[in-house]
Amino acid sequence: MVRNLVTKLEETFLSLLLVAMTLLVFAEVVMRFGFNSGIHWAQELTLLLAAWFVLYGASYGVKVGSHIGVDVFVKLLPGKAHRFFTVLAVALCLIYCGLFLYGSWIYLSKMKMIGIELEDMPVPKWIAMSILVIGFGMLMLRFVQLGWKVVIGQVDGFHFTDEAEESMEIAKELQELEQREAENTPEGSDNNHDKEGRA
Repeated sequence: MVRNLVTKLEETFLSLLLVAMTLLVFAEVVMRFGFNSGIHWAQELTLLLAAWFVLYGASYGVKVGSHIGVDVFVKLLPGKAHRFFTVLAVALCLIYCGLFLYGSWIYLSKMKMIGIELEDMPVPKWIAMSILVIGFGMLMLRFVQLGWKVVIGQVDGFHFTDEAEESMEIAKELQELEQREAENTPEGSDNNHDKEGRA
């Protein structure tokens, strides 16, 4: 129950970011082309919303397995080797995220110490860009969870999105739909059309 609630909150947060970004860009376009004016802070806020959406969404993507990956070679390996390379990949991802988390912490610490604000809004820069620490922290948490599931045998890999498999499923659904439409079409309708054409 708690897990479902957390997932719903994450999805709601990401949806709000996307809606806010879309509405802001729409309002800016209307103001610019409709009234020959603009919202001077819109561009900066849009970029910040996009950064929050991407960096927070990356961790959510790992959670639900929506990232695209190339794992054809790894899938051909036997079970133990597959698990080993998955754990190795998770470890490399953790190192990568750890480096960025460390750099982000130093960067935000300096921004807080200097006291710089955003260019177009009276908001401290370190608060607006705190998604760097939050995003990479969440990403590390997701990789730790994934790595633990692989170690204990709950999952055997990253479960990336398989575009080829999804495309084949869509093609199969379209074929089934065409077959159903062909079966539902009366056979006599074609003969009637032919007779009318001859007359």
